[in-house]
Amino acid sequence: MNKVKNWVTAKEVEALRKAARKTRNPARNELIILMLYRHGLRVSELCHIKLEQLNLDQATIFVKRSKNGIDGMHPIAGDELRLLRRYLRERDSELPWLFVSERGSPLARSTVNKLLEQCSQSAALPRVNPHMLRHGCGFYMINNGYDIRAVQIYLGHVSISNTAIYARYSEKQFVGMWE
Repeated sequence: MNKVKNWVTAKEVEALRKAARKTRNPARNELIILMLYRHGLRVSELCHIKLEQLNLDQATIFVKRSKNGIDGMHPIAGDELRLLRRYLRERDSELPWLFVSERGSPLARSTVNKLLEQCSQSAALPRVNPHMLRHGCGFYMINNGYDIRAVQIYLGHVSISNTAIYARYSEKQFVGMWE
């Protein structure tokens, strides 16, 4: 069975972030990539994050899930928090959304898709789409020993069967089993 890889690795995320730093809006674009990956966000969830969902003092974000998913509070790591603060200092808008377009509306899904296309090309990676970052989050968590129930909660899956896909393709799952 030859499955096409539909996720990104942590190393590939770093390459995308590096490419984002060379774009017209480096802080915003790097933050978009980082948040899609670290919070396992769907592109629509990212585009509709409001400033009120952020608590910078406690370094948390309230993730509102789409598709009837389970909402949850996520920690914001130090490097992400610094990037978020930098972006907010540079951001010139009074609008409620974290990521806004030049027209004054939430950032469009197509803008995020184009950003990832541009960054993946610049990083010499195969074409990356936003959902590959969400899948990358799930695989990262499973491959780093997080319990499947914790991954389910973190990604906002109602059904564990949606989360089980990450365990099925876990690269470390059977390493050393027969030694």
